[in-house]
Amino acid sequence: MLISKLTLKNWRNFKSIDIDLTERVFIVGANASGKSNLLDAIRFLKDIVKPGGGLQSSLTQRGGMSKVRCLSARKSPDIEIEVELSETPGDVCWRYAIGITQQSRGQRLPVLRFERVWKNGAPVITRPEQSDRDDDMRLTQTYLEQISANKDFRPVAQFLDSVRYLHLVPQLLRSSEQYKGAATPDDPYGRNFLEMIARTPEKTRRSRLKKIEGALKQAVPQMSGLVDMKDDAGVPHLEVLYEHWRPNAGRQREDQFSDGTLRLIGLFWSLLDGDSPLLLEEPELSLNAAIVRRLPNLFSQLLRRKSTQIFVTTHSWDLLSDKGIAAEEIVVLTPSSEGTKAQVGAQNEAIRTMLESGLSAADAALPLATPENLELFELTA
Repeated sequence: MLISKLTLKNWRNFKSIDIDLTERVFIVGANASGKSNLLDAIRFLKDIVKPGGGLQSSLTQRGGMSKVRCLSARKSPDIEIEVELSETPGDVCWRYAIGITQQSRGQRLPVLRFERVWKNGAPVITRPEQSDRDDDMRLTQTYLEQISANKDFRPVAQFLDSVRYLHLVPQLLRSSEQYKGAATPDDPYGRNFLEMIARTPEKTRRSRLKKIEGALKQAVPQMSGLVDMKDDAGVPHLEVLYEHWRPNAGRQREDQFSDGTLRLIGLFWSLLDGDSPLLLEEPELSLNAAIVRRLPNLFSQLLRRKSTQIFVTTHSWDLLSDKGIAAEEIVVLTPSSEGTKAQVGAQNEAIRTMLESGLSAADAALPLATPENLELFELTA
């Protein structure tokens, strides 16, 4: 399945947006326009349904209602999120929607104003139900997070739980033992990336590393022999051989890899790991421009082999210069005094015209994501 539509109301930067989505989604916008927050709406639903999650925990992780409610919300401050799920584009099989408000008395907990589920257009769940009215504490939990309550729409829960997010930070991977704080749930920044690789069944692990080595060798020709191993203390590592004048003298572990090499390994592993939606933030970071220009084609190759969906936030001209990116694959975020607006490129006549004339998504979309008055951007004494 894929997320074919996302509707948000009063979620972080967004007072109200309603966007159609395809198998590849390229999200562009100025700094602080809400690119990460758009992805976080999807991650929020995953956090509700994952083991140990739930509505209350997911909001607490984000600082509570006041932190996720849009600053432009006024008379209608409730938060609403709705997703449509499709087997193929245009074929909606499920809709899931929640509205969240805050108790007006007592503990002032976040509670559901509504929770609704449709299957093939027919209602499956409509809350609040009579039992919710009899005991309003039931509305502090979604049916989505409860195995005993989501039987009739469990495919939705399983799909949302499968969403993946990885924004690998090389410094965390190289020196995870130096970061003594509590690990972030689901390890989105790669602190325990090597442990995750080590836990993968050996046959799958070896196969993936071999494929990653083959791809990396095109970007780093002097590199070969990517393997995983454990040191004497049982700590997992990655190791490669770099060509050197002394045979077998150029073996290096991950703490000697470049930022770009580590980010490529994380990206390739994520692309090979499963068929569920993958959320990528600025995959161009630390990478050579020529490699970045190849990423959209790499995503397309993957989508031809497996049924999945890839969301990409980016500022990169090189990444968006691929002329195979279609107008319907672009989401442009534009900040305003009434919250960030989100528009799919296919709804923007200027973007459509430019792409039809042979220009790239970089030419058509990035100027719309450029802050105004940059000529005044300077640091005065």
